[in-house]
Amino acid sequence: MHPATPPTTDAPVGRAHRTALPRRRLLRGLLAVTVAAPLMFGAAACGGDDEPSADPNAPVKLSIFWWGGDARAKLTEDALALYTKKHPNVTFEKTWQANQGYFDKLATLTAGGNPPDLFQIDDNYLAEYAARNTTLDLTPYQKSGKLDTSKFPESLWQYGVVDGKFAGLAAGENTQGLVYNKTLLTKNNLPEPTTGMTWEQHIAWAEEVSKKTGVPGTQDPSADYKALWVWLRQQGKDLYKGKELGFTAEDVTKWFDLWKGARDRKATPTADVIHEGNSSDVTKQLVVTGKSATSWVWANQMPDLKKNTKDELGVIAYPGDPSAQWARASMYWSVFKGSKNKDVAVDVINFLNNDLEAVKLLGTDRGLPSNLDLRRVVSDDTTDPAMKQSIAVEAELTQKFGPSPQVPIKGHSKVKSELIKAAENAQYGRATPAEAAAQFVEACKSAIA
Repeated sequence: MHPATPPTTDAPVGRAHRTALPRRRLLRGLLAVTVAAPLMFGAAACGGDDEPSADPNAPVKLSIFWWGGDARAKLTEDALALYTKKHPNVTFEKTWQANQGYFDKLATLTAGGNPPDLFQIDDNYLAEYAARNTTLDLTPYQKSGKLDTSKFPESLWQYGVVDGKFAGLAAGENTQGLVYNKTLLTKNNLPEPTTGMTWEQHIAWAEEVSKKTGVPGTQDPSADYKALWVWLRQQGKDLYKGKELGFTAEDVTKWFDLWKGARDRKATPTADVIHEGNSSDVTKQLVVTGKSATSWVWANQMPDLKKNTKDELGVIAYPGDPSAQWARASMYWSVFKGSKNKDVAVDVINFLNNDLEAVKLLGTDRGLPSNLDLRRVVSDDTTDPAMKQSIAVEAELTQKFGPSPQVPIKGHSKVKSELIKAAENAQYGRATPAEAAAQFVEACKSAIA
């Protein structure tokens, strides 16, 4: 598991160290939950009108739900125990599981009127939950200073704002990274890629790497929504605009044409190998399997990538103007709007992001610390050279980041999967770039409807 994305394997449920939430029969698929949820959220939220005890030392028990594996569970539980040590009246009902099924469970609990006070969420679902009036607007807490974002990159906390409401606080930061095999380049007296090179310059560089080393210079990222998103922003477009797509079929055709040209020049691997690289599994990224000199990943995947290769790796921004990139929330903490202890819940997420001991405990498990001052402390303390490199690169890029885009809208997960399908149709020659782009846009329109 890497800190930017949730794990892909299930963590077994029911271990002694976790407290189980009440068991409820799962609804017949997420669609049923989606339909039922808006009708029930209002009733669940009514509890938020209850007045908390006037006694600041009165016992408070907060329920908290997150995804992750054993390592994340241990770190999170240690940090929550530290909060209880400093606030003895506050205890936690802790539940966690692997990413698979997590959002089905969260939707079921919320629709059933039994949501956790605090829950982990990502940008696939934040806008959806905010639109349903499920998440507490953190703006008043930010303005009062009770939720301190003064040390956050501005684009990082803004990436938690949905329709003017501060719906989630970034639990960590990440950004897009182009990771390359430094050992391979050095051995063959080839230059390293640099931040700011154009897309055409990158492809020309990759073509030269292919010719000289026999290893394809770059993974084809046409199926990677991260790369498409950055490229669109460099064209003055975006992935989304309000509740609609921010691009056209013509835009996607240009994107697919760009990479067809790269494939024709043998700057990329063959379609079968590209398909391998389209996997989200870090261990299958082509830069570590030796099937490409570069991979398009999240910058803080560097330590996990390094575990899978003996070669030295480097990381830079994606090609083009780096201001198209932004400080992305790897994931968020949100507070249920109807929580009877919302003030305490907000204080907990403030603590997890801004308390020195807590941040040092959590390290980079959920991404690079959002608080830049504390990020430097974590960087100084870590003995992992790959993580030091990742933090240093992101610190450099932070100075070049542009404003964050809007949080992805409902249907984003489907958009990502449809891009892979369309791009692979073009990669395998089953469709022309224009045909694949048209199919993709139509599928996207259905996904976000």
